[in-house]
Amino acid sequence: MNQVLTELQTRDLRHVWHPCSQMKDYEQFPPIVIKKGQGVWLYDENDNRYLDAVSSWWVNLFGHANPRISKALSEQAFTLEHAIFANFTHEPAIKVAEKLVALSPDGLNKVFFADNGSSAIEIALKMSFQYHMQSGKTKKKRFLALTDAYHGETLGALSVGGVDLYNEVYQPLLLDTLRAQGPDCFRCPFNDKPENCQAQCISSVEDELKVHHEEITAVIIEPLIQAAAGMKMYPPIYLKHLRELCTKYEVHLIADEIAVGFGRTGTLFACEQANISPDFMCLSKGLTGGYLPLSVVLTTDKVYDVFYDDYGTMKAFLHSHSYTGNTLACRVALEVLTMFEEEHYIDIVQDKGERMRKLATEAFSHLPYVGEYRQVGLVGAIELVANRETKDPLPSEERIGYQIYKRALAKGLLIRPLGNILYFMPPYVITDDEMRFMIKTTKETMEQFFSEREG
Repeated sequence: MNQVLTELQTRDLRHVWHPCSQMKDYEQFPPIVIKKGQGVWLYDENDNRYLDAVSSWWVNLFGHANPRISKALSEQAFTLEHAIFANFTHEPAIKVAEKLVALSPDGLNKVFFADNGSSAIEIALKMSFQYHMQSGKTKKKRFLALTDAYHGETLGALSVGGVDLYNEVYQPLLLDTLRAQGPDCFRCPFNDKPENCQAQCISSVEDELKVHHEEITAVIIEPLIQAAAGMKMYPPIYLKHLRELCTKYEVHLIADEIAVGFGRTGTLFACEQANISPDFMCLSKGLTGGYLPLSVVLTTDKVYDVFYDDYGTMKAFLHSHSYTGNTLACRVALEVLTMFEEEHYIDIVQDKGERMRKLATEAFSHLPYVGEYRQVGLVGAIELVANRETKDPLPSEERIGYQIYKRALAKGLLIRPLGNILYFMPPYVITDDEMRFMIKTTKETMEQFFSEREG
């Protein structure tokens, strides 16, 4: 039976096509109209509130309607909102670039601005390819990516992705990408544990590089967490070996830190934990604390120099977006980076991460349908399984994660699932009481659902 819709819900469904959704689902579960946010909470038109445990698709760092960020944005809006970024510049972009270079792994000295994560991936792919073409390595026309990777929704980004849910239908349009088996610590084929892992599974990447390195321009990876694949986590040693392999075979390393950057893994950038520097690092999402679209690609002087020449040589990187270097977004990003420095948020993330791990382990580790609770930094994931011993997955057609998600919303908690993986990626301002509510409500919701399913 269809629900009675509010006026705004009716108007929304008349015209709006929502992302990552089967719109027919909205006949039974219409979109919730949010009217305001405060801290970790979102408030709907009926004054119900929801703890945003997923940071509104991983973008929010310091809470909704953060006073400090809002003030910076407001002040900038009355000075300069945007200006063409070709042959022009502005102070917020300059300061953001300077801070990113200072904070990022060594060697990443050049910053190219864009406006979303997928665009950043496209830029890195194009830069890597053009670099090799202009360096005389004209055989390098393919990319190497991992199984279960996710790098965005544009065609180039989809081409290096490996989640069939998103890219299978578009296969006829996609680049001919090489694929190596990605790390899977939950179902490790070597029966290793993350704490003593030596990344034997990197052999799949090495095998591909041995055979195809002359035609590979870059390897692309999500450092430490394959997010959209279900928050699949792996240890830093894998990244260390990968950097060594890319250097050995003269292949670029593209680090997609769009989801994992800006403290999510417990360090400002995930690559820090392996003490590596990629050739390209893509950043977005948390860069503006959840306020405005902005992305950047950081790269090296070595890459930059191959594009630097007289115009007539046609070596320039002729890529642009209308909103490249948007002034409002850059001003917000500057405030976000300054807050990391002044308010010690990396320490805060590490401290809260330990508390979340303790609460979650106590709550979920004994449940028969939880195959694993895993966590890196302040990102936690619950893998639901049919059998804990065999780790058999639950049937996807039952949409169990989705059913739990709907029930949790009714209790005031937003935990949008990834298939049958429930995860937490809350804003860093979450309090201890809010964290306890998040864990307790998730446990209660799962227990109620599985009790109904089994009974």
